[in-house]
Amino acid sequence: MARGSSSLLLVLTLAVAAGATPVVQVRDNLVRMQVAKRCNFTGSGTLLARDQARAQNMRAQTQAKQSGMPLNTDAVISIPADNQAVDYVVNVGVGTPATTYSLLVDTGSSNTWVGAGRPFVKTSSTVQTRDRVSVTYGSGSFSGTEFTDTVTLGGGLTVTGQSIGVASRSTGFSGVDGIIGIGPVDLTVGTLSPDTTSPIPTITDNLSGQGVITSNLVAVSFEPTQSSSDTNGELTFGGIDSSKFTGPINFAPLTTTFPASEFWGIDQSIRYGASTNILSSTSGIVDTGTTLILISSDAFARYRSATGAVPDRTTGLLRLTNAKFAKLKSLFFIINGVTYELTANAQIWPRALNTAIGGNARDIYLIVGSIGTPTGRGLDFINGMTFLERHYAVFDTTNKRVGIAQTPFTMATTN
Repeated sequence: MARGSSSLLLVLTLAVAAGATPVVQVRDNLVRMQVAKRCNFTGSGTLLARDQARAQNMRAQTQAKQSGMPLNTDAVISIPADNQAVDYVVNVGVGTPATTYSLLVDTGSSNTWVGAGRPFVKTSSTVQTRDRVSVTYGSGSFSGTEFTDTVTLGGGLTVTGQSIGVASRSTGFSGVDGIIGIGPVDLTVGTLSPDTTSPIPTITDNLSGQGVITSNLVAVSFEPTQSSSDTNGELTFGGIDSSKFTGPINFAPLTTTFPASEFWGIDQSIRYGASTNILSSTSGIVDTGTTLILISSDAFARYRSATGAVPDRTTGLLRLTNAKFAKLKSLFFIINGVTYELTANAQIWPRALNTAIGGNARDIYLIVGSIGTPTGRGLDFINGMTFLERHYAVFDTTNKRVGIAQTPFTMATTN
């Protein structure tokens, strides 16, 4: 398959089996590669705390960049570095010949780096730049040296001259080698030194710029699961996979409200049931690096009241009785005039995985949490993986928009 094939779609299929062996399948010009979804709750921090730390760090990083001042680390909360919660991992080759690294898939950051686990291997295609590189994620960080190298994705498909950070120090990334960042390119500004004002083209940017794909976009499809061994998703560069969604993809323009505008930010409102307002139209983001659905603290209070749920100290999540779960109504997300439903079943953590988050096997936990700040701060919600497991999403750099569609799993009773 030629690297320059203009009609190529690069598709990475996600499996939930930790440590899955890459399997490449080529069909209809689609390249598919199995990767892993991991549940890694080894620390003392909760799933909610991890997601809140990420949200607060996003806000702090963008505010620091806007002010032109270095990031004040006191503004960033952290959780135990050995608790990665839930993440999605793809195997990526770097170098000639390639060494395979297991990288977290992250639409909320844009640097690609290795070295948290497997040491970086220099080859004939490795070129060291003059820059140092560092990124803080809230639940982890890395710092090291920037190189450029050949990156291999799927069945021998390559991107040349890709910036790769090589960590000399990293925290919070147990069991993986680093991150493949597929957020907006401007998030990389300020991560290099001395070239602090230079952006770093993402892998998606370079796939497009080198003619490997014709559209600068990436689409994600995930399925809800109760198991640790099911294939559950797909990452597609350069196009969409029509077999993964139902009905139309409706696109929303990227929000202009800061700081959501720095990420894959959109405007939306949220309603509970037929008429209970939870969140008036405001700005937030769609993010693969966040597990839960987070909403502003006042919206969360309204949601808690409407559901009758109570806080669970062990997990940090809201907990429902069986009787109240039987009465739980759908949440409706209104995005650019289109309504997307999150059923009662979709609002709960998979009960088969309760013990993985430190919960009781028989309890019912909700996957909606507080973002930690009131409405009006410019980052008032995060539609995380629990939303994306029910909806197809397209992150379109060329047209500055995010697309959402229903899937066969939108109304599923998986949990």
